[in-house]
Parts: sequence; structure tokens; C-alpha cells
Amino acid sequence: MKSLFNEASKDEIADRIDALSNTSTPNWGKMDVSQMLHHCQFPLKIALKKQHPAMKPSFMAKLFFKKSLYNDKPWRKNLPTHPKLKVVDLKIFDEEKKTLLELVKEFSEKRNVSQWEPHPMFGAFTNEQWGKMQYKHLDHHLQQFNV
Repeated sequence: MKSLFNEASKDEIADRIDALSNTSTPNWGKMDVSQMLHHCQFPLKIALKKQHPAMKPSFMAKLFFKKSLYNDKPWRKNLPTHPKLKVVDLKIFDEEKKTLLELVKEFSEKRNVSQWEPHPMFGAFTNEQWGKMQYKHLDHHLQQFNV
């Protein structure tokens, strides 16, 4: 499984984000490309302690979904999104793209962090799990937009 803590994987994700344009259209889902770029910032901001959404820890989510966040099995299309992480308002493409690229870079520079704050919904993750989870989320949404 690829990880944002691997330099080549981080560069791959950055190149794919860079390949998006404001006219990129999704293969599935309701978000436009600018909304998707904004949505993809949430998990990175949570990991970097830049955002603290009021999410309740969920035993069921930990039991049934947590491992799927960082394993090799691709996510299915149109998975439900937590209401706190939905993006429905209009966003400015260039700003969202720039911010996401900066967050990817900042997160990848944390590759040597050994102790992470627990995720507000899923609890503790190892460094390896954080890196894989961030890669997997971005990969899922970049595939959504054919890059």
C-alpha cells in the first residue's frame, strides 16, 4: 500500500492534483472538482491539528470501517461522507488546489512523527496507518476525476 510518507508516492499524488483543471468532471459523486479539492483537505487538516470537527467516536466505525481506511482494498464509489466533511458550497478552484498541494507537502514532511493525536472518530492510528490512509483518500478522489 502506498503512503504519503513515501517521497515517490507523495510526488505522484501532487502530480495528479496538478493535472486537474477547473473543467475536470467526476466519474461519480455530487462534488465538482473544486469541492473535491476542498473535501480532500479535511483529513490532512485533522492529522495536522488544523481542524477539529465535532465528530463523535464511533465503536461501529472503528470495528467495521477503520481498517478499510489504510488497507489495500479500494473503496467503492459513492461511499457516504460524514456530514461534517461534506462540501456543498461553491469553492474557488485555484485556491483549493494550492491549499491541498501545500497540505500534502506539509503532511508528508511529518514522516518521522511517532505520536499522533487520535482521530476524532476512529481513534489512534500508527504513523504507517496515517500515511496510507491519507494516500488512499486522495487516490480515491483523484480516480473519481480521472487523474
